[in-house]
Amino acid sequence: MALTGLEIYKLLPQTNCKECGFPTCLAFAMKLAAKQAELKSCPYVTEESKAKLAAASTPPIRLVTIASDGRKVEAGNETVLFRHEKTFYHKPGLFVRVKDSDGAKAIEAKVSEADAYVVDYVGIKLGVDGFAVEAASDDAAKFAEAVGAVRAASKKPLILIAENPGVMAEGAKAAASIKPLLHAAGEANWQPMAEIARSAKAPLAVKAPTLDALAQLVEDVKKAGVEDLVLDPSADGYGEALTAFTQIRRLALKKNFRALGYPTIGFANEAVLAGQLIAKYAGFVVLDEFDPAAIYPLLVLRQNIFTDPQKPIQVQPGLYEINSPNGEAPVMVTTNFSITYFAVNNEVEGSGWPGWLLVADAEGMSVLTAWAAGKFDADRIAKSVKSTGVESRINHKRIIIPGQVAVLSGELEESLPGWEIMVGPKEAVDIPGYLKVMWGERVA
Repeated sequence: MALTGLEIYKLLPQTNCKECGFPTCLAFAMKLAAKQAELKSCPYVTEESKAKLAAASTPPIRLVTIASDGRKVEAGNETVLFRHEKTFYHKPGLFVRVKDSDGAKAIEAKVSEADAYVVDYVGIKLGVDGFAVEAASDDAAKFAEAVGAVRAASKKPLILIAENPGVMAEGAKAAASIKPLLHAAGEANWQPMAEIARSAKAPLAVKAPTLDALAQLVEDVKKAGVEDLVLDPSADGYGEALTAFTQIRRLALKKNFRALGYPTIGFANEAVLAGQLIAKYAGFVVLDEFDPAAIYPLLVLRQNIFTDPQKPIQVQPGLYEINSPNGEAPVMVTTNFSITYFAVNNEVEGSGWPGWLLVADAEGMSVLTAWAAGKFDADRIAKSVKSTGVESRINHKRIIIPGQVAVLSGELEESLPGWEIMVGPKEAVDIPGYLKVMWGERVA
């Protein structure tokens, strides 16, 4: 039976030394109970306590990290099957595959394009996480050259794909300054592959056609001294992938089956399959091609799934300028829920109308939700007006509140003496028309 945080705390040294990275031993115990920390982080725990805490302290899915030039992709440490149960912690890394048979110039061109691709989604910068270099030629020199070409075009993390240990060894040498994922060790080559991974201090993917064979392969590779593993269940197509990845996740979380308690890797030759792998339950997803039209929805899907449902996406409260406003420009109020903010911002910006957007701290809630929860009221709006100093930047005392909270106008008049409270439209899409009619008349 799993131990509670308090039960774990009683077995810790209770010195609050902070060397584990947490402020108190109790905080560390709570993280251990949630499978979000490892017991080895505590340098003072006794051997007796280690034995008692072994099962409780080990995350059901090991955290595996690949890194390059200060950038990293982490997978693992997940504790639930479904996002609504708690949250998902580590977004699956999205990697674009290149083949050494394409030649260095073509590889650099493809990698440069994908590396530069960045999109803004509700204030969050999204892009691919790295590249997978495949030894399609089975030539060690070409593989090393391809790794070098990718490194010349991008500093993002790498996955090296080769079945031949001799070829993989040269690729690992070419990537010696970083920490790539090596793919893959199978039943026929696991011993030399494990030695390469151990020498390179790199994570190793293990690949087998059945879960039983995969579990046995994991045990063999662990005995060879490699702890950071990634599972490839060799699943082809939608049905096989869904079954295999779900079974691995369930066995790790529900049955505490340690041999399959590792992140997984999946390969997708089309966007829909990649979307399935993101949702169920790949830690690394390798895409055959780079296509912005396919990448964008995958990035958005991943961001939405791996956003903590208990922590809404929000922007920083404050005063935002749109289209270079002057002292005559209108002042509009909204909440700091990202989608609400960007809906208003985009409509005003697209209209060409200059304006001041006053974003009140509503704890990341939308207008109606925040109002119903008492997080968006006259006092908060008035406080935002005073704290941002907007009054010193305009030549009028008029403020526009969202139409959905028109009921606040009377209270706001009391909280902001001398100000005229205008009630705006209920929907952001109607803001340009509203400004043209209501504010245009006042300017005229």
